[in-house]
Amino acid sequence: MTRRSYAPGELSFAGKLIVYFLIFIGLLLFMFPLFWMVTTSLKTQGAVFKIPPQWFPYPIQWDNYLQVFADHPFGKYLWNTVWYTVVSVAATVFTSSLVAFGFARLRARGSMILFAIVLSTMMLPAQVTMIPQYLIFNKLGWVDSYLPLIIPAFGGSAFLIFLLRQFYTGIPRELDDAVKMDGGGYSILYFRIILPLSVPAMATAAIMEFMFRWNDLMGPLIYLNDSVLYPLSLGLANFTASYAQTPWNLLMAGSVIAVLPPLLLFFFAQKYFIQGIVISGGKG
Repeated sequence: MTRRSYAPGELSFAGKLIVYFLIFIGLLLFMFPLFWMVTTSLKTQGAVFKIPPQWFPYPIQWDNYLQVFADHPFGKYLWNTVWYTVVSVAATVFTSSLVAFGFARLRARGSMILFAIVLSTMMLPAQVTMIPQYLIFNKLGWVDSYLPLIIPAFGGSAFLIFLLRQFYTGIPRELDDAVKMDGGGYSILYFRIILPLSVPAMATAAIMEFMFRWNDLMGPLIYLNDSVLYPLSLGLANFTASYAQTPWNLLMAGSVIAVLPPLLLFFFAQKYFIQGIVISGGKG
């Protein structure tokens, strides 16, 4: 009986079993908090603290989700989060793409120094600029509005500029020469050549920015005082204010509502996210 020979890097059957077992254990560890959040959201308040713990809710309390909307303006929180996130993501990704295009395709004296300055802003902790920014926006009368959260988005993101710039440098420069030979300028090159080729990278940037904006707590906490303007993150942070004690089942129901859109987005857009990380611009 001949033994099977394995190619370099190929695992044996026993090795694959070990790898799959470790992946399964890791999956359980990562899924357990989500599982506990969902099951807790369907329990009664008393069942949350049962010893031994009740792993599966019985009876299932679907009314918890209705009560969340009845006790709090969760619909308003959700709408505030959606429009704020969509506008901020669109502004940040588009502006970052324009800046990245300039750094990647335009030849200008001192461009690398400017690019280094942009990257250096990523080294600054947010706490360093928090107070100066607040003082500026307070002088402008923008506090207690979404202007301090949305207007800076039109300046782009240093990380997204870096990400998109690296992608654009991989696109062959022969395309630039072809556009120039046809009489086109940089606007034609950007909108008709670069943007269609950079859909995976743009999708990756949009997903990253969406996750940040959707879960952002610090920005709304600093600038928003009126509860009518609260997004989901701030609404959940103030969830227990109207209760004598924390209703963990209702809080978990609200958390499920808050986490569901990013989870669905990543699930359906993961193909573009992975492509944007690993694909080469020259492939287009």
